[in-house]
Amino acid sequence: QVQLVESGGDLVQVGGSLRLSCVASKASTVAYRIGPMAWYRQFPGKERELVANIRSVGTTRYADSVKGRFTISRDNAKDTVYLQMNDLKPEDTALYVCNTRLMARSGALVSGDFWGQGTQVTVSA
Repeated sequence: QVQLVESGGDLVQVGGSLRLSCVASKASTVAYRIGPMAWYRQFPGKERELVANIRSVGTTRYADSVKGRFTISRDNAKDTVYLQMNDLKPEDTALYVCNTRLMARSGALVSGDFWGQGTQVTVSA
């Protein structure tokens, strides 16, 4: 059982910056580690889409729409993932949601995704 709590969303002007954080909390009985973590975003009336993903070893990938502007990072000791967002645009306005999967000692991923409730980012023109 994993709970994800996002923070950092805000109302900002075009060209501004924000840093989102997501902390993963495991039940004390869960022996698995936090595996890959990702940020998704959901626009009103649309399905959520992948923004950025980071593996436990630090490799990353980004949606084309945010490449060069957003940076995903993580602190494994804190089970926390971050999303640094620069040069924000109105089209970045969305609910940003954190995602993760658990990883066994062997490195194999445990089936099942965990999701946070999201943090709202609004970029005004």
